Amino acid sequence: MMPIRNILIVGGGSAGWLAAAYLARTLGAGDPEGPRITLVEAPGIPTIGVGEGSFPSLRGTLAAIGIAEDRFIRDCSATFKQGIRFDHWVRPPGQPGADHYFHPFSQPSQRPGGPELLPYWLLGEAGEGQAFAEAATLQKRVADASRAPKRPTDADYVGALNYAYHFDAGRFAGLLAEQAQALGVQHVAATVERVEMGDGGLIAAVHTREAGRLAAELFLDCTGFHAALIGGALGSPFKSLADQLFVDRALAIQLPYPRVDAPIASYTISTAQPAGWIWDIGLQERRGVGHVYSSRHVDDDQAEAQLRAYLGPAADALSARRLELRIGYRETQWVGNCVAVGLSSGFIEPLEASGLGLVEAAVYLIAHLFPHGGELDAAARQFNAQMRTRYERIADFVKLHYGLSQRRDSAFWTDNTAPESFSPLLREQLAMWRQRAPHRLDFIADLEMYPPSSWQYVLYGMEYPTRLARNALAWPRAAEARQEFQTLRQLAPRAIADLPTHRALVEHLCARANAAPPAGVRS
Repeated sequence: MMPIRNILIVGGGSAGWLAAAYLARTLGAGDPEGPRITLVEAPGIPTIGVGEGSFPSLRGTLAAIGIAEDRFIRDCSATFKQGIRFDHWVRPPGQPGADHYFHPFSQPSQRPGGPELLPYWLLGEAGEGQAFAEAATLQKRVADASRAPKRPTDADYVGALNYAYHFDAGRFAGLLAEQAQALGVQHVAATVERVEMGDGGLIAAVHTREAGRLAAELFLDCTGFHAALIGGALGSPFKSLADQLFVDRALAIQLPYPRVDAPIASYTISTAQPAGWIWDIGLQERRGVGHVYSSRHVDDDQAEAQLRAYLGPAADALSARRLELRIGYRETQWVGNCVAVGLSSGFIEPLEASGLGLVEAAVYLIAHLFPHGGELDAAARQFNAQMRTRYERIADFVKLHYGLSQRRDSAFWTDNTAPESFSPLLREQLAMWRQRAPHRLDFIADLEMYPPSSWQYVLYGMEYPTRLARNALAWPRAAEARQEFQTLRQLAPRAIADLPTHRALVEHLCARANAAPPAGVRS
């Protein structure tokens, strides 16, 4: 076994530079005793940046690598994301019933010693007409009022409500690159032309056009869908999820606001379409809008027409960027001395912003399992088992959104409800959840990206029929639950009055970043 003294990250973008910064910080790349970390990327390669959204875990990652929140907001044109609003996912426009539901990031309210609210909501104790997310949290009402999830005086990455971000993916990669290099990462701008294999099926080096041979003991493949190392050199097979998740194309347009003080939505708006869905994300100067769709159910021209119908005349002069999406993952993502991170390991479409979260999970695991003395096999086994399960569970969570729809207005939605398009585990869980609500014991926390509350918000936003009447005696605290539902309704106006508008908070943080001394590496 050879001690790992050199790590070579092949490919930049958000995945490569986030891995570089996090590993540099946690492994001590700036210390003489720490490993040397080098990132090589071809000059001029654009960031894909589908969705430009994140999950709340990003706050901890940014704090860990030493980036101040106001600097991140300013440098990445970032805004706050309090969840996702799903329009017309349950039923098509014009049909009776709710036209949207909300997946908030805050947990359902539960005071110390108080009852869990979900069973009582299912038993009707919140009253008629209130969706679970609205009955059990303040977040939907706060976000609908264009309020921010925190106050200007709150500490970095802390707020009254749970939140993530929207951001410009290209700027984000640039900020991560700046921070990673400040932490000791070496940057080589060069095009990798071939991979040199060594003994025992390990990679010995990569050969570049501009910088020659670059050797290391551990390689991270961050080359995106190309997967030059894990797929090209090592042949790790790709498992397609096309029979479960049908979307495989995306069209994206960047639309400026009509005025500089336009309100900024503090959630992603996801609007169902005949063969997919449209994302609508508010950044500081523009909206990022895109159509994710199935090429088996609609052609590219029709998909673009649907996107432009959504945007209206303001987008007539703007061109759409076309992307092909390969939905699936590699069951073996660590092979020998090479680890796939980001799109090279897999992609489960942008619906619930899992892409960056999977990068975070991978780099956390690499740092935790890091084989300092060269013990590659044990680390690889644990990494592969955990990442494989994460991909499987994310795919199930995303499928939940499609498979429970009541829409039958197109073949896409009808096909999505076919039982064979659900994994066996998801079919089993849905059968159980007809008689009881999802509970934390249904989930292995360290292998799940989304907490039980997220499954609950989506399940009941999609109007899943859980019947607790046979077990009503198990829930004897109805009076307490009714009081909590009433308290939340009363607190909502106060929370809205107490929190700044979303744009006001973003502008405050940008101004604070501009007034601060030049950024350095924080201890």
